[in-house]
Amino acid sequence: MIDKRKFYINGAWINPIIKNDFEVINPSSEQPYAFISLGSKEDVDLAVNVAKKAFITWSQVDKKEKISLLENLLKIYKSRWDEITQTMSEEMGAPLDWSSSAQTSSGADHINDFILRLKNFEFEKRFNKNSNNYIVYEPIGVCGLITPWNWPINQITLKVIPALATGCTMILKPSEIAPISGIIFAEIIHEAGFPPGVFNLVNGDGDGVGTDLSSHQDIDMISFTGSTRAGKLISKNAAETIKRVCLELGGKGGNIVFADSHPEAVREGVRNIMSNSGQSCDAPTRMLVEKSIYKRAVEEAADEANKIKVDIASKNGNHIGPVISKTQYDKIIDLINSGINEGATLVAGGPEKPNGLEKGYFVKPTIFTDVTNNMRIAKEEIFGPVLSIIPFEDEDEAISIVNDTSYGLGNYVQTQDKEKSKRVARKFRSGGVYINGNSAEPGTPFGGYRQSGNGREGGDWGLEEYLEIKTICGWE
Repeated sequence: MIDKRKFYINGAWINPIIKNDFEVINPSSEQPYAFISLGSKEDVDLAVNVAKKAFITWSQVDKKEKISLLENLLKIYKSRWDEITQTMSEEMGAPLDWSSSAQTSSGADHINDFILRLKNFEFEKRFNKNSNNYIVYEPIGVCGLITPWNWPINQITLKVIPALATGCTMILKPSEIAPISGIIFAEIIHEAGFPPGVFNLVNGDGDGVGTDLSSHQDIDMISFTGSTRAGKLISKNAAETIKRVCLELGGKGGNIVFADSHPEAVREGVRNIMSNSGQSCDAPTRMLVEKSIYKRAVEEAADEANKIKVDIASKNGNHIGPVISKTQYDKIIDLINSGINEGATLVAGGPEKPNGLEKGYFVKPTIFTDVTNNMRIAKEEIFGPVLSIIPFEDEDEAISIVNDTSYGLGNYVQTQDKEKSKRVARKFRSGGVYINGNSAEPGTPFGGYRQSGNGREGGDWGLEEYLEIKTICGWE
């Protein structure tokens, strides 16, 4: 059993002020594999106070020194690659190959890209060549960073690295159900040589530490990735102090497959939603198929889903693992049953556990057809390996169905007509559009419209989230 009950505050690992042990469950076995502590308001106050003091000096540190520290961090991160990979496999159920190639690698990509962005970022500049006004970008202050369980290191690096790069200090609260990778990241920060108090880690749940951070009068910014429900609560908690709130929330992505799409478009769409066991906020969970190829698409989708293997996360191989927790498992099964009860046609998977996997939070890759956009499975974020297939007549109807949602994170289009793909992409109401399976490069902005959140993570946009803008008049 791993014992990680201490918090990282002011450059040291310390015991919580109030004892509050919490078991971390391995979703492949349903057995506890680690202990952490859930923090209290007193722990948060301590961490905020040291971060506030550290900000005075860290905010003035030269860019070259920050780059040197970040380059050292990246070197240490790479040296602990296998340990990070193994940890995420245990804590959130990512199969080892996927954990390495997608999860751990995403963290390295973000660290590397932010280093490059920082090298070229102008923190001070004249408004224009004839102006005596001067524009200065300054760190916003003390930041509360709340990260999710589905992409643990990915989201930690998307928040912590730009906060460090811009001169902010911070308190990180990883998800309490997948916290160990965050603790390893704190160890990497320490080894890299960042000054005490700049980075602090306090574990806890949303109702406790999450609320304490979002409502704290001495925190200048909250960056949160998670559910839309939690994002609304954080916004309300933060409103009293008018702090900046950056939210990356849920999604209900649509994937339009036109009749002229490439031959593997349907199968690629199925594999996309099933990766990470369906636990990605920008997953294309609604596949809209042109009626002329609908029957073929349904057959291909069902065949592809049935080919996808489900197994424990500790194995290498091209399979999917469990979902994160019993709470999440129960929610997914409830939504699968709702699809059956509301009249959708189940063509693959279903609510029963996969054969031979009675222990663990395993869900079969599940496909529904004959889905309408008013069904729960088409409207609610399932966050599991479940795909809804919806037929459409023409381009306008498809776009209308995709945009008929309160979310707006990532949408997809499959067609070999370049002009049509661009036309559709412009009409999507979402922060990201993926044409013919192309993915976002490191450094591009990631975020959503409407109830998928606000703000952007990644690249220069990610740095700017942590900066205030000052205009100085009469500089020259």
